[in-house]
Amino acid sequence: MDKSSKKIIVTGGAGFIGSALIRMIINETEHEVLNIDKLTYAGHLESLESISDSNRYQFEQVDICDAEEINRIFNEFHPDAIMHLAAESHVDRSIDGSAEFIITNVNGTHALLEEAKQYWQSLEGDRKESFRFLHVSTDEVYGELGDEGFFTEETPYDPRSPYSSSKASSDHLVRAWHHTYGLPTMITNCSNNYGPYQFPEKLIPVVILKALQGEDIPVYGTGENVRDWLYVDDHARALLKVVEEGEPGETYNIGGHNEKQNIEVVHTICDTLNELVPKETGGNFRELISFVTDRPGHDFRYAIDASKIEKELGWTPEETFDSGIKKTIQWYLENIDWCEAVTENNYDLERLGTA
Repeated sequence: MDKSSKKIIVTGGAGFIGSALIRMIINETEHEVLNIDKLTYAGHLESLESISDSNRYQFEQVDICDAEEINRIFNEFHPDAIMHLAAESHVDRSIDGSAEFIITNVNGTHALLEEAKQYWQSLEGDRKESFRFLHVSTDEVYGELGDEGFFTEETPYDPRSPYSSSKASSDHLVRAWHHTYGLPTMITNCSNNYGPYQFPEKLIPVVILKALQGEDIPVYGTGENVRDWLYVDDHARALLKVVEEGEPGETYNIGGHNEKQNIEVVHTICDTLNELVPKETGGNFRELISFVTDRPGHDFRYAIDASKIEKELGWTPEETFDSGIKKTIQWYLENIDWCEAVTENNYDLERLGTA
């Protein structure tokens, strides 16, 4: 698929990464976007208000498991590409209830692949040749690393949680539809995302909001688990690069080159808040840190080798962790109303994943 104006379906476009992707596509390209999202607890159209009036954007509240509706959308919109981000994506929630992860991540991806295959087979000439199906996945499918080494595109799969197992399953389906039917699919596996508009259940927004509320900041175990952190706008740029320039059948790992222990991340947030919103009492936000029982099966370390996408497509992250986390904290400070609106009635920052 070249960079000329295209029609793109984004599934899960009201979620954290999906909304960042759609905002970037509408603001920085001439592509048209149709957003498919069933609007679960983590999907919020408020994240798309800035582009919702664009004549190149439209929204359909549809479940990707609904083959009939997906078929209708394909035949009415006539997409040139599918960017598939719709997924249940929280490890702790998958520990407490795995069924939704299998339904959406496995069955939903299967239904989407089947409809995409039939649609693609109906195309002719250049439109068939340039059609792309991009499946967005996670580095957690690879399992965990020791103190050294990195995940590459050749790392064997070794998922450890219901969430990562469901994503590994969907990755295998996508590859099978390419090899069996010729569907021009690509897969990306990314590291931990952070940035504006992230639903307040993940580590960084939880720490920010707990600190601002003066509540204990929960840190699993000793806080020494290591993650590679990727600013969400950098990820969005990478995804667009892959769908425009990537090779069908290929996998691209996307990482931020920002390995941090969880406790380092928490300390950075606390120290930044000490600067931006110092306590009237002169206290330190670090005083709120509370170490809690680790979650079951907590992988020790993830780290991405993103050299393939840099070498083949010319993508590298623009944000360092220090620059990205400062932008993120500032956004949450200025958008507390958004946080309150999206958590109202469905999440109060309680701990999940205790099984």
